[in-house]
Amino acid sequence: MSWSFPIGKVRGTELRVHVTFFLLLAWIMVGAWMAEGPQSALVNMLFIVSVFACVMLHELGHATMAARFGVKTPDITLLPIGGLARLERIPENPKQEILIAVAGPAVNIVIWIVLSVLIGVRGQIADLQSLESPTQDFWARLAVVNLLLVAFNMIPAFPMDGGRVFRAVLALFMDRVKATQIAAQVGRVLALALGLWGVMQSSPILVLIAVFIYFAGGAESADVTMRGRARGAQARDAMITAFASLSPEDSLEDAARLILRTTQSEFPVLGPDGAFLGFLTRAEVMSFPEPEHRAERVSDHMLTGLHALPSTAPLQAVLEAMSGRHVPAVAVTGDHGRFIGYVNRENIGEWFILARR
Repeated sequence: MSWSFPIGKVRGTELRVHVTFFLLLAWIMVGAWMAEGPQSALVNMLFIVSVFACVMLHELGHATMAARFGVKTPDITLLPIGGLARLERIPENPKQEILIAVAGPAVNIVIWIVLSVLIGVRGQIADLQSLESPTQDFWARLAVVNLLLVAFNMIPAFPMDGGRVFRAVLALFMDRVKATQIAAQVGRVLALALGLWGVMQSSPILVLIAVFIYFAGGAESADVTMRGRARGAQARDAMITAFASLSPEDSLEDAARLILRTTQSEFPVLGPDGAFLGFLTRAEVMSFPEPEHRAERVSDHMLTGLHALPSTAPLQAVLEAMSGRHVPAVAVTGDHGRFIGYVNRENIGEWFILARR
């Protein structure tokens, strides 16, 4: 996710924090400082950091359960509205999806048990209205927040945890695409209700969460529908075969000329034997307009380590390959691994439209 930076790595999962998270911290500290002084500002900051540490553990719960089913989690990003674990894919087995979805809230229940039973704090759901009260014990407030996280995340608003459980249960009795569409529609209705409540309560965080649910649910529903239609199709069915390419020894000046002559967003970089080496994107070339960069080689700016799939590979494999960060396109190879074309997001969308006809 753009505007985020890494803070560490756990079992191959990169932990990231979005810059807007620090805006939330600053807003809370300034408000507490003006209302009750520097000590209150420090306590409130530590409390918010503790809450988001619980959120991070929640997301790691999803990642740990997903790993049991062979699903990797490339990164987890902390946002002002919560955490976001980016799984490589969502298992199509409904039972596996349920276990992954409930693993996050289960972590918060464990945290609540540790705080309430082992440490002995007395945080109760009835105290939810006084979470900001400085008279309430720090750890009691944190225990209550973890219960709140469980209750909030299990709301059946797709793509929240409860919404994923709802979709998975529906998928036990119907086609997964249809189940996703129903879950997304229910999620949108709940998002509108949550947004209205947020407006009535003057809570911008609730409004932002409602907007996220509304659009993220629709986007994932469209993705699942596309993957459903991709069944039976192969990479060659959506492949771009007419393209201009570059060699690693070409200059950015050569690439700039191709930009003027074509409408390509990315240019495959090929070796002397026609082997795929990487992609040079239009955005990368345009970010170095100064004359002193014109002689720099393509090899210094191209993206490497990208996927190359055979033309007979399932189109679903292409979609999964393009789900990674910084993947502009997927190379397609023919006999003997020779590059014959590529698939990008725009072409996938065009194929999807034409496939519906």
